[in-house]
Amino acid sequence: MVVFSFLIAFFTNWISYPPVYDISTIDGERILFIQELEYIEDSTRSLTFEEVREQRFHTNASFQPRDYNPSSAYWVKVRLYIPKDNQEQWLIEFYDQTIDNLRAYVPTVQGDYRLLQFGDQFPFEQKTFEHKNFEVLINDRLEGVQTFYFRIESHAYVDIRIVLRTINQFVHYALNEYFLYGIFYGMILMIILYNILIYIAIREIKNLYYTFYILSVGVFAMCVDGIAYQYLWPNWPEWNQVAHGVALFSVIFWSILFSRKFLNVTARAPKLTKIIDAVLILRALWFVFALVFDHELFQLRNIEIIPLSIIFYASIYVWARGYKPARFFVVAYGFLFLGFLVKAMVMLSVIPISIPSYYSLHVSFVVEMLFLSFALSDRVRILKSMRDRALFRIIKQHEENMSLKDKVNKELEQRIRLRTIEMEDKNNLLREVNEKLTAQTKEISQINSILDLDNWKLKNNIKEILQNRLVNKNLTLDEFNGIFPDKLSCYRFLERIKWEESFKCNKCNNDKYITGKDHFSRRCSRCGYIESVTSNTIFHGIRFPIEKAFYILYVTNNQSERFTLDQLSEMLDLRRNTIWSFKKKIEELLSTVDKPEKDYLRNFFMVHSN
Repeated sequence: MVVFSFLIAFFTNWISYPPVYDISTIDGERILFIQELEYIEDSTRSLTFEEVREQRFHTNASFQPRDYNPSSAYWVKVRLYIPKDNQEQWLIEFYDQTIDNLRAYVPTVQGDYRLLQFGDQFPFEQKTFEHKNFEVLINDRLEGVQTFYFRIESHAYVDIRIVLRTINQFVHYALNEYFLYGIFYGMILMIILYNILIYIAIREIKNLYYTFYILSVGVFAMCVDGIAYQYLWPNWPEWNQVAHGVALFSVIFWSILFSRKFLNVTARAPKLTKIIDAVLILRALWFVFALVFDHELFQLRNIEIIPLSIIFYASIYVWARGYKPARFFVVAYGFLFLGFLVKAMVMLSVIPISIPSYYSLHVSFVVEMLFLSFALSDRVRILKSMRDRALFRIIKQHEENMSLKDKVNKELEQRIRLRTIEMEDKNNLLREVNEKLTAQTKEISQINSILDLDNWKLKNNIKEILQNRLVNKNLTLDEFNGIFPDKLSCYRFLERIKWEESFKCNKCNNDKYITGKDHFSRRCSRCGYIESVTSNTIFHGIRFPIEKAFYILYVTNNQSERFTLDQLSEMLDLRRNTIWSFKKKIEELLSTVDKPEKDYLRNFFMVHSN
């Protein structure tokens, strides 16, 4: 018996006819939701109209927004009964103006179908009416049961709701809707103008941030409502595909900047400032990636809950720490957060779609704008109250300071008189001491002159002693370094020896020269030959300090005292082979030159010591 009942119910449902809507029983309008409409999901997007008409449509009473597949095309069938005596002009309207491609197959009087194509990827002028939604007129000459087919294709979720309306009801609905839009966008425009004037008056950057934020909210709402496509860019369908994503990013961007400035989180919550900045940077990177590489990411609007939650928490945190102007800010962002939350719950099928839930974001924007305006004015009021209290304290403190100043001035005048007498006595004493010091200074100057003369004589005596010892060939290394302490003294000594009488070019015998680029070098003014101070001397081409080479020559010429190579290596901090090579160079030169030149080299330092 149970099986029999089940079979009866099954076959009854299977042979049931699809719903037919008698427009004569509809009072002005009838909204048809996707749950009661017949549809077919075309996962390949390849079915033709002829193929679809042969297939069986079905309904799904449990269809939810999360069940919509953007990669598929949806065919919807609507069957209407139009009586003969119908006197009204009817139309079929789609609420969702974000559909990319909507094809309407409308029956004609001749019994065939006429194709109408709409969508936000086509120019706005392609619509039947200058209205944000999509409307299809029903031919008033049609009679009986008529079947309308609609093919819906979009890259994002589509709210498939169809409304049957008379023309009169459509005009009434459209006028009321645009009237409410005018109030909404008029409020936005008034708040923008008000904050621009406030910014011009007080020059606070937060008012400018708030102005850009409200402007972004207005543009975003126009994108969501389809008003922007109708009035701002009707001939730019490509831009219309991404405009809502750009506007939403602008809302979040200016919202974060305004919140940071208004709440002063940099000073009141430094750790939260870093988090807010990080969220702003990540959101900007997400926006750039979506704009350049993948526009589908603009559909993930639920991620805006993250920055809104952080701003909401920061406002509560700052308010809890005693910042009173944040109280209206908390209420404002509380409503905005609630609006985004309701919108997200609708998209996630947590709550059903209705007029309040659909326009929850608009309502939250209105309430948020009002409370943020209250917050800005409340901040000005609090700052004015603080300024008045501070001014009162300043005046009171000024009065106290004036009375204290008079008292202090009297005491100071008495002290100044006493101090003046004391200073006069001190000045007289200082004058006497100064005279004594002047006399002592003169005596010290005379003594210093005598000491300078003695020092000069002493230095000359020491130099003469060292030079005499140089001639006598009994200087130690330290004493020798006192005469030739560095390479400059050695070069200067060679320069005096080499060019003491005159300069003569080795190439062209010219006696005119200019100073070369290197120190102690001369350049021939005729041929340009550059001659260094060590060229054509025994010191030319050595690879160790010249002052050490001087000492090796001195020791080599000194017959009274001989050092071994190891001793010289340790004294001069040179390698033993280096010293041996230079000594050998000296000895070879002594063995190859004539006796006058040999004597000149042996008495090199003696001849030129003065």
